[in-house]
Amino acid sequence: ETERLRRQSVLRTEVLPQLAWKAIQQAKSSGLKPEDLWKLRDKINDHYQVVTIAANLYQTYQEILRENQLIDYDEMILAALRVLENEGARKMWQNQVFAVFEDEAQDSTPLQTKLLKKLANSSENDDGNSEDNGISQEQKLSPLNHLNFMRVGDPNQAINSTFTPADPIDFRQFCEDCEQLNKLATMEQAGRSCQKIIDAANFVLKWVNNSELTGTEKPFRDQNIHPANDNPSATGGGLEIYEPRDIYQTLELMGKRIINLFKENPDGNFAVLVRENKQGKFITDTFSNPGKYGIDIDLGKQNISIYDVSQGARHSQIPAEILALMQFIDRPHSPDYLKSALKVLGDRGLIPKQDYNVFASVPEQFLYPGPLDPYQSEKVRKCRDLCRNLLRAKSELPLYQLISFIALTLKYQQSDLATADKLAERVAKQTFDNSSMNSILEVLSEIVSSERFEPVEADENAEKNDEDAEKNYTRSQQPQQLTIITMHKAKGLDWDYVFLPFLHENIIPGNLRVLPQVSFLGEFDLAEVARAQIRASLQGQDLPDISTAWKQAGYLKTAEEFRLLYVAMTRAKRLLWMSAAKLAPFTWNKPDNLQEQKPCPVLPVLKAEFPDSFR
Repeated sequence: ETERLRRQSVLRTEVLPQLAWKAIQQAKSSGLKPEDLWKLRDKINDHYQVVTIAANLYQTYQEILRENQLIDYDEMILAALRVLENEGARKMWQNQVFAVFEDEAQDSTPLQTKLLKKLANSSENDDGNSEDNGISQEQKLSPLNHLNFMRVGDPNQAINSTFTPADPIDFRQFCEDCEQLNKLATMEQAGRSCQKIIDAANFVLKWVNNSELTGTEKPFRDQNIHPANDNPSATGGGLEIYEPRDIYQTLELMGKRIINLFKENPDGNFAVLVRENKQGKFITDTFSNPGKYGIDIDLGKQNISIYDVSQGARHSQIPAEILALMQFIDRPHSPDYLKSALKVLGDRGLIPKQDYNVFASVPEQFLYPGPLDPYQSEKVRKCRDLCRNLLRAKSELPLYQLISFIALTLKYQQSDLATADKLAERVAKQTFDNSSMNSILEVLSEIVSSERFEPVEADENAEKNDEDAEKNYTRSQQPQQLTIITMHKAKGLDWDYVFLPFLHENIIPGNLRVLPQVSFLGEFDLAEVARAQIRASLQGQDLPDISTAWKQAGYLKTAEEFRLLYVAMTRAKRLLWMSAAKLAPFTWNKPDNLQEQKPCPVLPVLKAEFPDSFR
């Protein structure tokens, strides 16, 4: 019975929400409706009926939107397309739009592209029919001749499908269509990086494409970038590859190199690009407290400040964390609220990481076990005691003090505590006439779901620097500063000296894995399977079975990870510093748990191709 309840909790709070998110996102952004997914179920022999489940979730989602009079982003595009189905409205808008210019086109979804094509078409040549299904290649290319549409993009920098349904294959196909019409212009010169960095990036692109690491997926469009007329000169050869003993020696080597480069070029800018925010936090903590970690490097003594871009993102999670704990305090017998609270406490490192579904499915037995209930281990008791303390606070403190109490319980740092106080003040003002728990939860829910709550920065000047995106862009590139930023957020930016530590195979390219708590369903992820099956249908392919779809999903992830590495490498102007320590953590949730790790497959071949770069 306990296992059954645990599995129900996993399905309700993890599997089905993830399946709904990925399947609906993939289908709706491509213009598919729930009934289109239902039609797919007859095309595949799948006893799990993943697409059918996805279709039902999609239908339920649409009904919830209508009942609550809500609209999502894709629905706005669909509504615009419905307006343009009217001939008069379509011609009016087309006559007002001379041309459409689109940047970062590799990140557009099919639905977005369809809308832009509509607007870019001349009213004389548009009959309102833009469907490509069942037509010849010649018929498909013909409408492109009438588009006043310029798209700029690089499919080799398509790195956002982790967060969006954008698929680089769509823009690649558009480029191939334009090439057949002699309307494709390629830019094969780049002025950002020195010659050695360009050579290294070109080599990685070709090597990955020729490898078998991505199966049937081709990660990159073939290209060979050349330097422009005035590229930066290289520092130290332009490329340096290291193989440190462990992650701590990695930071020692990196810190020494930063200090030496800073002495040579005080006006240069520096960045460390990481794959995960947890890696960035580890670097920030270590460089900020070198003595604590046994590192003989002190950037502060060299007047080099550290700017961790992800710290702002961590601050912005404060309202959501406090809401999760407040909901648990209000309804402690809810399995979903208990699990959410435990996850927050676990993410903050206050309780041991474990499968919280086991005891979240039986809240009463977990919180107040009786003499006949199963024995609770020390790890479980630690979770239970902290939860009890939270519940005790509700009876011993006024409601308006609960937010501050939770902030202290979560052991927030100074700026986090200030942000929590700011949040408490905001909630108090909005619940002045009715300070009940329900009112407080309503205000918190509205803040979390509808806006980005601005944190209080520890640095007095930080708030001024973060006022808008342009200033934030400038701040990440300031001299006398080491910027720590994820590879995803680094896209569009560049620095004189770029450091890429922790390049291990389990991180890049990594692999899709099934979490232990959901393994009872099988060795695959239903959300990724549904996404791969829907993607295959959009490309006119036969729908793969579960095992094939899961394998294809793995190839897609691997291909995108290599594109992400390519983007990270090409952020550097004068020096690209890369390393993979022999000893590193398997998961960055536990950075002290060091194990032997293989380097990213790209590093050994880079060392062989550029032997003078190995240190």
